[in-house]
Amino acid sequence: MSNYKTMTTAEIRKNFLAFFESKGCKVYPSSSLVPSDPSLLLANAGMNQFKEYYQGIKTMKEIGATSCQKCLRTNDIDNIGDNRHLSFFEMLGNFSFGGYTKRDACTWAMEFISSPEHLGLPLDRLYFTVFTDDDEAAEIWHSLGVAEDHISRLGEEDNFWAAGPTGPCGPCSEIYFDQGPEFSGEKPGDDGDRYLEFWNLVFTQYDRQEDGSMPELPHRNIDTGMGLERIAAIMQHAGSNYEGDIMTSLIELGEKLSGKRYQAGNEEVDRSLRILADHSRAVSFMIGDGILPGNEGRSYILRRLLRHAVYHGRLVGIQKTFMAEYANEVVRLLGDAYSELVEKRVLIEGILTAEEERFGTTLEAGESKLEDELKKLTGDECLSGDVAFLLHDTYGFPIDLTREIAARAGHAVNEAQFDAAMAEQKQRARASANRDAWGKAQSVWVALSDRLDETVFDGYNHNELEGCRVVALVKGGQEVDCAAVGDEVEVVLDRTPFYAEMGGQVGDTGTLSADNLFVQVSDTKHKEGNLIAHVGQVEEGELHTGDVLIAVIDTGRRELIRRNHTATHLLDAALKLILGSHVNQAGSLVAPDRLRFDFTHFEALTSDELARIEGMINAEIFAAKPIVTQIMNIDEAKAAGAVALFGEKYGDVVRVVSVGEEDHPFSRELCGGTHAKNTAELGLFKIVSESSVGANSRRIEAVTSMGAISYVDERLVQLDMVAHGLKVRPEAVAARVEQLQSDLREAHKKAEAATVGAGSNRIAEALHNAHELDGYRCVITRLDDLSGKDLRSVWDGIRDASDGHPVACVIASVTPDKKVALLAGATDTAVAAGFSAGTLIKDIAGLVGGRGGGRPNMAQAGGVDISGIDVALEAAKQKLGI
Repeated sequence: MSNYKTMTTAEIRKNFLAFFESKGCKVYPSSSLVPSDPSLLLANAGMNQFKEYYQGIKTMKEIGATSCQKCLRTNDIDNIGDNRHLSFFEMLGNFSFGGYTKRDACTWAMEFISSPEHLGLPLDRLYFTVFTDDDEAAEIWHSLGVAEDHISRLGEEDNFWAAGPTGPCGPCSEIYFDQGPEFSGEKPGDDGDRYLEFWNLVFTQYDRQEDGSMPELPHRNIDTGMGLERIAAIMQHAGSNYEGDIMTSLIELGEKLSGKRYQAGNEEVDRSLRILADHSRAVSFMIGDGILPGNEGRSYILRRLLRHAVYHGRLVGIQKTFMAEYANEVVRLLGDAYSELVEKRVLIEGILTAEEERFGTTLEAGESKLEDELKKLTGDECLSGDVAFLLHDTYGFPIDLTREIAARAGHAVNEAQFDAAMAEQKQRARASANRDAWGKAQSVWVALSDRLDETVFDGYNHNELEGCRVVALVKGGQEVDCAAVGDEVEVVLDRTPFYAEMGGQVGDTGTLSADNLFVQVSDTKHKEGNLIAHVGQVEEGELHTGDVLIAVIDTGRRELIRRNHTATHLLDAALKLILGSHVNQAGSLVAPDRLRFDFTHFEALTSDELARIEGMINAEIFAAKPIVTQIMNIDEAKAAGAVALFGEKYGDVVRVVSVGEEDHPFSRELCGGTHAKNTAELGLFKIVSESSVGANSRRIEAVTSMGAISYVDERLVQLDMVAHGLKVRPEAVAARVEQLQSDLREAHKKAEAATVGAGSNRIAEALHNAHELDGYRCVITRLDDLSGKDLRSVWDGIRDASDGHPVACVIASVTPDKKVALLAGATDTAVAAGFSAGTLIKDIAGLVGGRGGGRPNMAQAGGVDISGIDVALEAAKQKLGI
C-alpha cells in the first residue's frame, strides 16, 4: 500500500487550527471539561461550547469557528483498555452557523487530509460514507476526486444526526482510512479495524416537525469533528489509539514503574497499562479544571477513574503511590497546549497523591471482604447486589471495580439488586433533603423570568433608592397581585440597592416603604432570569403590584458584610502565597458576623502557617490599601491576573476587585459582591478555627472589625476566669497549666505502676494463681477496667516479675468503654514449649463477638460481648490442657 509522511500529535493539532484559521474561522481555545450547559455533566464534544451559536442566541462576525476541545466520556468505561476506547480525548473541529456551505466543508476537509502541506494522506486509502438519501454529499465527494467505489451509503443509525424526535437534524458524512489487509474488516462502518473512521462531518440542515416532515432550516450549520488520537495513530503508522506518541509515552512510564513489558504476550498486563495511560490523562485534566474527588456527579467520575487506575497499578505490581508521576508526564506531554495543566500542577499532584493514599488504606480491606464473599459462591452464581452496594457505600469501591474483580473470579454481579439498593439510598437522601417547597417555588419563578426583565442591581454606591417599582409579588409559591399586613411575601422590584445572596455573600436586609406602607425585608435571594426577590413581611398597609417604593438596606449590616468579603479576598491571596498556587477557593460564606472560606489543601495548617497568614493579612489592613473596582472585558481581566473562581460563570464583561497598588495588587479577583473602600476599614483580622471539610479540602473561619473585637474580648474574659480559678495572674496561666499537667502525668504513672506494674498486688496475685504447665507457668485471669494498652503493661509486669523464668498469660478485661479486650503473651521459652498466643487468641476471640490474632509471643483481640469473657477464658484453659 502507498506510503505517506509522519506527524506528531502536537504538529497535527497546530496544523489543523492554522489551516481553518486561514479559511476565515476564528480559533477558540478548548472550553473547560465543566460545561456551561447544565444539561451536560462533562464536555463530551467539540460543539458543546458553540451550542448558543447553533441556537441563534449568539452570533460571531467570522464565517465559523475551529477548536481542539478536550472531551471526556465514561459511557464506555468497561471497554477502556481495549485498542479503541478512551475516556479522555481531544476533538479537532470546525463549525459554521450559516457562514460557509456544505461544499466548503467537504472541500476543506479533502484539502487538509490529502494536500502535502497538511496530512498528505493517499487518496486511494480514503473511504467516504454518506447518508442513504444524501445525493448532494455523494456528488461533492465525487467531484473532489473520490472514486465511486470509495463512497458508500449508510442508513439513519450511522449517518444521520438529530437533536431529538423533533428539531434540528441532518445527514452525516464520515471519512475512513484503510489500515491494510492485515487488519480485520471488509468495508467502512463494520466492526473490524481495517477501515478506521477518523472524521465526521455533520450537516445540520433540516428542522424535523412532529408530522415527520423536514423543512430546511433558515441557515445550514456545519459541525465537524476529527479525533486527534485516531488521526495521530494514522499519521504515525500505528494501528490503534494507544500506539500514538502521547499514549505510547504514558505506557512506557507504566512499564518503568511496574517492571512489566507491554505487548510481551500478557494481554492482562497490556490492558492494565492502557488503562493507566488513559485514566492518568483523564484525572489530570479533570483536576486541572477544578473538579475534586467526591461521591456525586463529575466528582464521583473523577474518583471512580482514579481508583480504577490505582487498582490496575496494583495488578501490575506498582506498590508505591504513583499517580503523581503520571501527572508529571501528562504535563510534560500536553502542558504546552493546555496551560491549566502547568498552572495547576501542584494541585493535581497533591490531590492525586492524597486520594491514592486514602484509597490504598481501604483497597486491601475492601478486596479482602470481596474475596471472602466470592469464596462463598459456587459455579456461575452471582455476587449479591447487596454485597456490591456495601463495598460501594462502606469501602468506596466503584461498582465497575467490583464487577471487574468478580469477573476475574468467574462471577457476575447482581446488578438489578445493586441498582435497587442505590435507588433506595437516593430516595432516603431526597426525603431528608425535603425539597418539595423549593420545587414548587421554582416553577413560578421560571414563569416570571419568561415575562419580566432582570432586576437592575444599583447597590454598589447606594444604600437607598427611591422610585423602585413592584413588578411581581409571590406568596406561598404563587404569584399574587397584593399582600396585606402579616403576609410573608417575596417582592420583585425593577431596580434595587439590595444585594441578593450570591458568591457566598449573604443577602441584604432592610425596608421597603411608601406612604402608609412598610415592609420589613429579612433576606434577598437570586431567582430565575436574574430576578431579585426581597423576602419580607408586610407590617403596615397593603402592597400591590405596580406600587412605587423607597428601598433602604440595613447600612450597618452591609458595612460589616463588605469588610468580611474583602477579607476573603485577602485570605485567598495569603493562602496562595504561604501554602502554594494549588490553593483554590472551594466555597465561602460572607456574613456580617464572620466569614468562612473553604479551599483545596491536603493537610491541616500548622500554628506557624496560621500565624503567618494572620500577620500577612493584618499587614495589608494596617497599611490602609485602597480597594479598586473596574469593569473590563473578560480577556483583559484574565490578562491582568484576575483570579476567576471555579464554578462561577462569567459574561464577556466582568467586575474586577483589586486590593492594593494598581501595578502590584495584593489581590485581584473577578467578583460581583460588595467590598470595603480601604483595607483599614477591616480593623483587625483574626482566625477563629481551621478544620477539614472533606478529602483535600480545608476550612478557615475568621472575623474582622466588630466581630474581631467581640472575639478578642470574649477570649480575654475566659482567660481572666481561668486565671481566677487557678489563683494566678493571666500572664502566668500557661505556666500554671503546664505544671498541673506535669503533676497529673506523674500521678498517673504512680497509679499505673500500682495497678499493672511488676510490683502491683494484682500482678502478684495473678502469678500466685498461675498454672504449672509442661515447661512454663501460665497466668489466666480477668482484670476489669483496663484498656488494651493497659493489658500490654500487665503482661510486661508479669514477665518482669517472673525473673527470667518461662511464663505465658491469657488476660481478659471489660474496658472502661464497656467493651472486651483480650491479650495472650509468652516468653520465647514458653513459645518453644508449645504456647502460641496468636492461635489461642484467634480461637477464643469469637466467643466475645470479636476477631483478632498476632504472633506466637504476642496477640490481642477486641470484642463486644462481655457475657462471653468467662466462657472464653475457660476455652483457653481447655485448649492448654488445664
